[in-house]
Amino acid sequence: MPELPEVERIVRGLRQSLLGQRVERVSIRWPGILASPDGEAFTSLLCGATLHAVERRGKMILMSFSPWWLAIHLRMTGQFQVRPAPDAALEADKHVHLRLDFERAVLYYRDVRKFGRLALVADLSCIAGGLGLEPLSAEFTPQAFGGLLARRRQLKPLLLDQRLIAGLGNIYVDEALWRAGLHPQRLANSLSPEEIARLHGAVQQVLREAIDHGGTTLRDYRGTQDERGRHQEALAVYGRAGQPCPRCGTPIVRIRAGGRGTHLCPACQPISPAQ
Repeated sequence: MPELPEVERIVRGLRQSLLGQRVERVSIRWPGILASPDGEAFTSLLCGATLHAVERRGKMILMSFSPWWLAIHLRMTGQFQVRPAPDAALEADKHVHLRLDFERAVLYYRDVRKFGRLALVADLSCIAGGLGLEPLSAEFTPQAFGGLLARRRQLKPLLLDQRLIAGLGNIYVDEALWRAGLHPQRLANSLSPEEIARLHGAVQQVLREAIDHGGTTLRDYRGTQDERGRHQEALAVYGRAGQPCPRCGTPIVRIRAGGRGTHLCPACQPISPAQ
């Protein structure tokens, strides 16, 4: 599933290619892709509307067609592809479920597994109101982060909880915990102030680097011009079970933490005996 860096790169691509343009035509090829409203209302509301802004909230893409917002959750395999004109390959692709013709570009939504959903809403609170702090925002201070960690929960599932921190997923939580030298099964409320500060910095550093690298492409993720991310080449632990830790050479192991496959270095990320 695309996480914060991948969604941020898609948002930037959409903003660069489509901002300020009017929707001239809507073609819905699979109505099930729409969470709300139905296809007829969706088409009526979007046709003639101008794209005023493209934002990200957690793992969601938010496109403003004032007063309406088009909210998109890509889930496992959702992709947005932008082309300057209709693309023959995408026109023939059975996995393309939506086409929006803008004044100077064509936007395709492609989703192999059909898990992604689009919703056109007037009030974003019904879609994104329950999301937690943005980890790259000014509000995400070490102090605020420490308040979130003051819970008797394992670190990994707490960091994945979108109600607390919006946008983190399996890849970047594993990477941040490795950088901070913290075991994914440590209890969050056992961290010292120094460990909290170290993890806070690691989370932000990992996310910014991944954005700069265009995201992580392990299989399905692509940018709006069908480009692959490059951050998979910089991963320290995720997906590297059995390979040497880049820091100490100890083989990376894969465990389960909070029900999720989790990668760590047992030497660099020891768990306290009390845990």
